[in-house]
Amino acid sequence: MSKLKNKVAVITGGNSGIGFGIAEAFKNEGAKGVIVGRNQETLDSAVAQLGDNFIAIKADVTNLADLGSVFAVTAEKFGKIDVVVANAGAGTVGTVASLSEAEFDKTIDLNLKSVYFTVHKALPYMNDGGSIILIGSNAAHRAYPNFTLYGAAKAAVIFFAKAFSSDLLGRKIRANVITPGTTDTPAFEQFVPAEQIEAIKKHFAGEMPIGRIGQPADIGKTAVFLASDDSSFMLGAELLVDGGMTYLAK
Repeated sequence: MSKLKNKVAVITGGNSGIGFGIAEAFKNEGAKGVIVGRNQETLDSAVAQLGDNFIAIKADVTNLADLGSVFAVTAEKFGKIDVVVANAGAGTVGTVASLSEAEFDKTIDLNLKSVYFTVHKALPYMNDGGSIILIGSNAAHRAYPNFTLYGAAKAAVIFFAKAFSSDLLGRKIRANVITPGTTDTPAFEQFVPAEQIEAIKKHFAGEMPIGRIGQPADIGKTAVFLASDDSSFMLGAELLVDGGMTYLAK
C-alpha cells in the first residue's frame, strides 16, 4: 500500500489511542516520520511496533519550546514535513459550576492552544501543498454532561480547520478535521474503574446508532484519506467518524 509513500508525518499523541491508530495506518501506507507524546514507556512501545521509518520524541505539546524542537528534529532527520496531525488532547470532566480557573487553563492549553501552536510551529518546516489534520470530538456538537470545557475547545478546533485553510491558501496547505465519537482508547481508564470498563463500553455501544464504539483504526483510515492526494479538493472540512452519534442518536 502506498497512498502516503515517502510522505513525512508528525503525529502528536501518537503513542496511544487514536494517535497510534493514525500512525499505524500511515505506516501501512508508506509514510515515515515522528510520533510525539509525554510518556516514554508508551512512546518506546509504539515506535517499536511502527518500525524503522518512525522515531519517537518525548515532548509536551503545551510547551512551545518542545513543539519547536519536535519540528526542527523532524526536518533535520527526514527533510520537510508533508503531514501534521494535531491529535494530542484529553477530556476534562466538570461543569461551569465546578471547574476552576486552573482547570479551565489546563483544558484550554491542552485541547486548543496546543493545536494552534502545533500548526504555528510546524509551518516553517512544511512543504507547500501539505496537509494538516485536526482531531475534533462530537462533544463539540452534543452537550454531554460534564464535558462543557472540552466540548467548547473542540468546537473551536473544528473552526480552526476552516480558518487555517483560509490563512494558508497561498501555500496550498489544506487543513481538515476528523470528529470521532466514542472510541476504544486508554482514555476509558482515566474515568472508569478497571472492573467497570467493559460494561461501560458495552453501554456506549448500545447508544451508538451503528451498534459499536469506534476503533482507532477507523480514525486512522480517515486520516490516510485526508493526508493523501485523494482529498486534494477538500479544505476546511469536518469528517464525522462517530458511528452516527452526532446526527442519528436519540
